[in-house]
Amino acid sequence: MRRGRLGPVPSWWRDATAAAGWLVLLAVTALWVGGGGIRELGSLAGALTSTGRLTGLLASALLLLQVFLMARVPWVEQAWGQDELARTHRLVGLASSTLMLAHIALITLGYAAGSALGIWGTVVDLVVGYPGMLLAVAGTAALVMVVLTSVRRARRRLRYESWHLIHLYGYLGAGLALPHQLWTGTDFLSSQTATAFWWGLYAVCAGSVLAFRVALPLWRSLRAPLRVVDVRPEGPGVTTVTVGGAGVSRMPVRAGQFFQWRFLDGPGWTRAHPYSISAAPDGATLRLTVAHVGDGSSRLATLRPGTRVLVEGPYGRLHEGVRSRRKVLLMGSGIGIAPLRALLEDLDQAPGDVTVVHRVHSAQDAVLGDELTALAAARGARHLVVEGPRVPDRPSWLPEQARRLSDVDALRELVPDVAAHDVFICGTDGWMTAARTAAIGAGVPRDHIHLERFTY
Repeated sequence: MRRGRLGPVPSWWRDATAAAGWLVLLAVTALWVGGGGIRELGSLAGALTSTGRLTGLLASALLLLQVFLMARVPWVEQAWGQDELARTHRLVGLASSTLMLAHIALITLGYAAGSALGIWGTVVDLVVGYPGMLLAVAGTAALVMVVLTSVRRARRRLRYESWHLIHLYGYLGAGLALPHQLWTGTDFLSSQTATAFWWGLYAVCAGSVLAFRVALPLWRSLRAPLRVVDVRPEGPGVTTVTVGGAGVSRMPVRAGQFFQWRFLDGPGWTRAHPYSISAAPDGATLRLTVAHVGDGSSRLATLRPGTRVLVEGPYGRLHEGVRSRRKVLLMGSGIGIAPLRALLEDLDQAPGDVTVVHRVHSAQDAVLGDELTALAAARGARHLVVEGPRVPDRPSWLPEQARRLSDVDALRELVPDVAAHDVFICGTDGWMTAARTAAIGAGVPRDHIHLERFTY
């Protein structure tokens, strides 16, 4: 039973959400001006303090926007996709932390310039003598810890579970800063408009997290319980799991999207893992195909039918709703072919519209290869397997035996009219970057290239 097809994602959602973010920052600046921020720039102490207030206000707003970006609000998530949201989240976090440190330094110097206590005496006076400052110091420490562990080199040294637990301290940091802002922040209390704005901003962000990260997933999972229906090996180190239940028919899921999955099979069930569906939604079941790359994914092979399942989602823009051209190129590497297999099954297409390029190390590693061959034949798509070990000495999506070709030339050789395609890419992070670069070099506009990264 195939469900009704979902419509395209409105393009104006992205522009509207971006405009809303900039308007928040503009409003913060306007409130600072309205609160006398410019008038205080006449003296050294006033200039330092007033500029410090502005950097603190902008840091607070960006921190709240950072929380909102990852609240998984459906309209925002569909407008941007998890990949773009995560990248924007990091940039906003870097800007917020930089402004926060500037706020601390400028406020301290400004107070010290107008006091006989000196720098260190002013620091002690601020921390001990002002309401909420001890909590703010603790919140700042939590946020700095989150920032430091988000640096790429630090992330690579941490297990995903450890990094995720540390990252949750960002919520604690934002919460601990609130009393300081309300008790000593004159810009929060300078007018009813300012008070309503800041309380409203906190309420929207907190409400979004509670509604879309907690309430909605629990409601979807508990109102119509999902259970494991089938577990089967798909090849060496790969498992396919099928989940079913009445709740599946109520989920607005599209082929190519992913969920955060929790299987209630014992210790460790609280950790969610992102897995894409590997078959087009049929209204009755969801299927995922996963490579064993860690403890969480390896446990899937031991699941038993009947195991309860909790899900968050669906997420991601790797689906037909972002398609804007008739012709489509699906490029997948390794287990990244799983969501593209679902797309191949679901795409509205005529013979010749869709080309699948499946990059594998060897024929034995072609996950879902037989299914892809059968689906391509049934739907009139081209299915091309690019086989061989990777080129070792340059970033490339090609195998060693094709090293004589540039990435762009090879792509044009396989798909001569690639510039007229929408391109969907899924695979390892480096491979996707190389494939995306090749597609751009072959003339595909950037906004016609769609991919989803699962690196944290």
